[in-house]
Amino acid sequence: MNRDHTCGQLRKADEGKQVRLAGWVAKRRNLGSIVFIDLRDRYGITQVTFDENHADLVKDVRNEYVIEIQGTVAVKETANPKLATGEIEVLAESCKILSAAKTTPMIIADETDALEELRLKYRYLDIRRNPIKEKLLMRDKVATIVRDVLHADDFVEVETPILSKSTPEGARDYLVPSRLYKGKFYALPQSPQQYKQLLMIGGMDRYFQIARCFRDEDLRADRQPEFTQIDIEMSFADEEDIFTEVEKVMRAIFKQIKGVDDLSFPRIKYVDAMDKYGSDKPDLRFGNEMVNVTDLFRNSAFKVFNECDNNDGVIKALVINGKADKLSRKKFDELTEFVKIYKAKGLAYLKYDKDEFTGSLNNALPAEEKAALKDYLKLQNGDVVLMVADKKQIAEVSLGAVRKKLGEELELIDKDKFAFAWITEFPMYEFSEEENRWVSAHHPFTAPRDEDVDKLTSDQANCYSRAYDLVLNGYELLSGSVRIHDSVMQAKVFDALGLTKEQIKNKFGFFIEAFDYGAPPHCGVGIGLERIIMILSGTDNIKDVVAFPKTASAYCLMSDAPNTVDQDQLDFLGLEIAKNAE
Repeated sequence: MNRDHTCGQLRKADEGKQVRLAGWVAKRRNLGSIVFIDLRDRYGITQVTFDENHADLVKDVRNEYVIEIQGTVAVKETANPKLATGEIEVLAESCKILSAAKTTPMIIADETDALEELRLKYRYLDIRRNPIKEKLLMRDKVATIVRDVLHADDFVEVETPILSKSTPEGARDYLVPSRLYKGKFYALPQSPQQYKQLLMIGGMDRYFQIARCFRDEDLRADRQPEFTQIDIEMSFADEEDIFTEVEKVMRAIFKQIKGVDDLSFPRIKYVDAMDKYGSDKPDLRFGNEMVNVTDLFRNSAFKVFNECDNNDGVIKALVINGKADKLSRKKFDELTEFVKIYKAKGLAYLKYDKDEFTGSLNNALPAEEKAALKDYLKLQNGDVVLMVADKKQIAEVSLGAVRKKLGEELELIDKDKFAFAWITEFPMYEFSEEENRWVSAHHPFTAPRDEDVDKLTSDQANCYSRAYDLVLNGYELLSGSVRIHDSVMQAKVFDALGLTKEQIKNKFGFFIEAFDYGAPPHCGVGIGLERIIMILSGTDNIKDVVAFPKTASAYCLMSDAPNTVDQDQLDFLGLEIAKNAE
């Protein structure tokens, strides 16, 4: 059996050709003496017509049967503008059933009312639908573009191990028991981080990999337990070099996929991003920057603001222009509860309309303080001011979440825009309440800013790094950093993290030893491939761009994984399931 054309290939110029097609029956219309079949494959749909002399050939054929037909290409009297092949039909002369099909549990069409659970259980059927198929094809095209750009710039694609050593930082590892070394485990890589740095030490100079990564973490709409990372590392390079290369990759992707060639990549320091947007992945498709108004309320008559100032807190304000009539008292009550998710004590607001203030702060603030606020924020009739008074981090994050929420709900966001930004100079450390110690905000191989080297062990709260993220439309698209390549500097960082020599040896021994044999300055990034495809295809659900995704609870409905294994397998590996395990 050899098809000589695909179902998306034939055009008016092919009139009169004898052709052989094969595919799935997308639709069957029986008009008595004539039967029309829409034959579908990956490339498109072709209408096949069985006249009165050939209709019996498909009397037993139903939707989703796989068939092979032979026939002659003819031009239709009336074209179907919805199909690329809509000007032609194939007049069938023979038909062979290659595979019969049961009635499918879901409609195989662009629009389906099937619940996500059913679609995941029968994912192979879901993939036949254009919305999923097209995202997988786009994913392939993006990967090809990445390879072309990087190869042109002398990068070498190198595969790194899937079975590796468990890492002590970041999310939990997926563990793989060893048959040969009973009681010991490999870990699936969260990232090829150590290997790509070792490749730099090995002299590969410019490396990339479209790498599979695994993290045992709580899932959400933009996370899966296994994902794909475009991994890049460069020797004898710094931030500017990696920024230039990544921007080149992004420009190529968005030009070829979306036809966009006017991208910009502004730089925003982490502290400024938090100050203005309350997020280290700000959505820049709309403005509405937050404003610090603490100075306006020094010695305020309003007790909450006064106490906030006295307790080294801040007062952050968010102005929503011209939307006073869109925000009701009920909505403000909802937002007040919403900010409590982020540990804020509450949310205050003022509406300014018809040259008057109303709202929860109206009676609490004296006239002169409201007038000062109006002038400072340049309020116009119809504007709304939302305010949080709390510790700096809480005020920023909670009000930033309100900004994002209202941006969506009030349609402030330009959905046709692609807004990139580099977020730079992240904190070197963050304090873990659970472990009661400072831990790496990025990873322990991230270089500090030159001006903060003296703060590594003495002022960790105010020590910043040479780490950077690229954000797009409110998503973190990539994370990276300039790496530490000096063993003395690396020792200082480990000391700041409270790691003993024994712990360092056990966790990073082979990696640290490599630095004793000459390490070049190097830096790199890991780009989330699925997140790029999500944004390009206009979905906010990562499962739409993964061929065989897991549910939010990391379960595969199609294959019923994870699942139990035979006792013989456990015995062979020297494992025993705890009695209280569910």
